[in-house]
Amino acid sequence: MTGTDTDVGKTLVAAILVKAWSGDYWKPYQTGVAAARGDTETVAALLGPGGGHVLHAPACVLAAPLAPWAAARAEGVTLDVSGLRPPRTAVPLVVEGAGGLYVPVDAHCMMIDLAARLGLPVVLVARSTLGTINHTLLSLRALRARGLPVLGVVMNGPPSPGNREALERFGRVRIIAEIPPLARVDAAAVARVAAGIPALDTLMRDVRRSRRRRAGFPPA
Repeated sequence: MTGTDTDVGKTLVAAILVKAWSGDYWKPYQTGVAAARGDTETVAALLGPGGGHVLHAPACVLAAPLAPWAAARAEGVTLDVSGLRPPRTAVPLVVEGAGGLYVPVDAHCMMIDLAARLGLPVVLVARSTLGTINHTLLSLRALRARGLPVLGVVMNGPPSPGNREALERFGRVRIIAEIPPLARVDAAAVARVAAGIPALDTLMRDVRRSRRRRAGFPPA
C-alpha cells in the first residue's frame, strides 16, 4: 500500500483494509518515532482489541521524520533492502510503505522498487481534493510502467465526484472507497468503513481480467 504523497491517510486506510480483509499488518520501514508513535501502534489502536490480527514488527525503526534513506543516514545506519523478507502469514498481509512511490529506501532502492521486489499488488491512497488528479495519474502511470498490478485507489477526504470521475476515466482504475472526514477516528469508525470495502478476491479477479484484456486474451 502506497500513497500519492505523505500524510494522505495511508495508516488509516491500512487499518481499514486489515479489518476488511481479516488480515495482518506490516510496515517494513518506520521513521519519525522521535515526534510521534509508530504506525504499527496506531493501526493497533484503530483495530481495537480482538480480531486476531497480527501486527508484525518493522524491519527498521528510525527517529527522524524523513525518508528511510535520509533518516538512516542521520543515525549512521546503512539500509539494504536486498535481505528484506515479508513475514509469513496464512492471511492477507497489508504492507504499508513510507511516503510515496519515489521515496528512497536505501542508496539504490525507492519504494516502487520495494513494491516490485515484494511482488504484491498495490492499493494507492490519494487525497480527494484539488491536485489529486495529477498526483494520482502520475503514480498510476509509474506503477503500470513497472508492470505492478493495481487493485485500486482509495480517495481520502471530502467527496469530490468530479475528481473521482477523472481518476476512473483517465486512470482506468477502480475507486475502492471514498473515505470522508471522520468525526472520530477510532476502532468503531474503522469497522464501519471496512464493511463497505470490496472483498480482496473480487479485486484480484478484476485485476487479472484487466491484465488479460490488455494482453489481448479472452476473459478467463
